[in-house]
Amino acid sequence: MTSEHTMDFEAAARLAEDPARVRRQFWIKLKRIAARLPFIEELLTAYYCAFDRKTPRHVQAALLGALAYFILPFDVMPDLMPVLGFTDDAAVLATALRMVVSHIKPEHQAAARAALQRGLEGDGSATG
Repeated sequence: MTSEHTMDFEAAARLAEDPARVRRQFWIKLKRIAARLPFIEELLTAYYCAFDRKTPRHVQAALLGALAYFILPFDVMPDLMPVLGFTDDAAVLATALRMVVSHIKPEHQAAARAALQRGLEGDGSATG
């Protein structure tokens, strides 16, 4: 028997295989829920690292998996639930970031801060 949690990770893994779709859906969801997201800078940092051409493929894969989990419409904790709705997304992201922390560069963090200063109105282009 497959749990709902396992199905979410499988769906995220399938989605992560399509980086263009992750890129497109990431910005749509992020703009919709940005005001409620306490880990937005970390999420954007992961995004810019994942789409940096200089980032090794295995690091990109880990981060794309976390980003894909974030953009899935259905996950373990529904994002509509106040406070708790993003805890699973934050946990998946934190785990991915811990795995690849040595590949997070100052330019990824700077790009995340710049996107926040622009009010997320940028094109989402990656660094590198």
